[in-house]
Amino acid sequence: MFDRKLIALAWRNLWRNRRRTLITLFGIAFGSMLAVLATGIGDSSYASMIDRAAEMSSGHVTVQHPEFVDLPSATKTVENAEAAAAEARSLPQVRAAVVRQQGSVMLATARQSSGTYYIGIDPEQETPATLETLEQVVDGEMFPTASGGGIVLGEALAENLGAKLGKRVVYTVTDKQGEIVSGLARVRGIVRTGIRSVDASLCYLPLDTVRETLGYGPAEATTVAVFVDDNRQSDATATVLAAKLGTTQEAGPAVLTWKESQPQLRAFIDMKVGGTLILEAIIMLLLAAGIFNSLFVSVMERLREFGIMLAIGFTTAQLFALVMWESLFLAVSGLLAAVVVTAAPYYHLSTTGIDTAQMYEGGVEVAGVGMDAVIYCRIYPESVAAMVVIIVLATLVAGLYPAWQAGRVQPAIAIKEL
Repeated sequence: MFDRKLIALAWRNLWRNRRRTLITLFGIAFGSMLAVLATGIGDSSYASMIDRAAEMSSGHVTVQHPEFVDLPSATKTVENAEAAAAEARSLPQVRAAVVRQQGSVMLATARQSSGTYYIGIDPEQETPATLETLEQVVDGEMFPTASGGGIVLGEALAENLGAKLGKRVVYTVTDKQGEIVSGLARVRGIVRTGIRSVDASLCYLPLDTVRETLGYGPAEATTVAVFVDDNRQSDATATVLAAKLGTTQEAGPAVLTWKESQPQLRAFIDMKVGGTLILEAIIMLLLAAGIFNSLFVSVMERLREFGIMLAIGFTTAQLFALVMWESLFLAVSGLLAAVVVTAAPYYHLSTTGIDTAQMYEGGVEVAGVGMDAVIYCRIYPESVAAMVVIIVLATLVAGLYPAWQAGRVQPAIAIKEL
């Protein structure tokens, strides 16, 4: 009921007991701050992990053989990977699409041997935005072209192999016909990501050199890695790209999102998001309980007043609306207070972050993906919108019973007994 006088009365009623109202507003503000920071840290951390996984492997969206995810093999390839990459680049939301070759490899030196995975890349196509390790070469350099010689290893892997710059490494792989073949390369660069488990497995080879070793055609590869500006665009991009490539259940390459190509990472993020949602639900429940208590006590204190208002002509609907307006004002005021309380810690965490490098020496790795040492808080706009809606709804729901109690007052009894 949009009665201006009723709305003004509700606003004045809210501040009749300033202490109680301020305590309730503080509860809303503090609870909202906890929910925003917890959600923001999660949004930022998970986005960073997804982007890093995309860079280290097969992009936010992956084009590959339909059976490659379940059974990786050099025989399962995309025949015209270069054309698929060109189609991906034509999409406006795609910032890059590169062709890569992935597979298992056995590396050996005169001193030691080790099994790991390799990624065949074209350095002329890759940028730091698609392959962060281009800027993490701490010794030597990345091979300059896709047909050049050389091999680039993670620092820990090079140490395990005893492979220093210029030393020869024999790499053994399975070719397209299922035969075991070998190649020889000199160590051209050493990469340090800061995550020792990741550095112990990194191996980069020139794409065209690997193609020749495996017996591939000039445009053939196992993977087309597609990168989008925001990982939340992955599903829509995969759908559009699949249509452009003519992918069906019976034919065509598979177009997968990072959720499908990185199932372990998706499971970890889903688990963490679920935990955050439970925390937020508990916070909202506590907020609703506090708001209900404040409104209910306020209504019980004013039963005689409500009886008089009914006696002079107010309707039960007006009294119900009066208390609901008080609930709404409480929610809006609480949200404004939350903005004030949250601004400083959010700004600090979004710009400076929390440095965990000393807590986790050697870095933290989850599902084969290294986590950033500095944790930032950057919340998605839709997360903020959802939180605002939930807080307002929780406040209004908490006000329903007190509003109902106010509307069912019997004037004669209320005025006489109170």
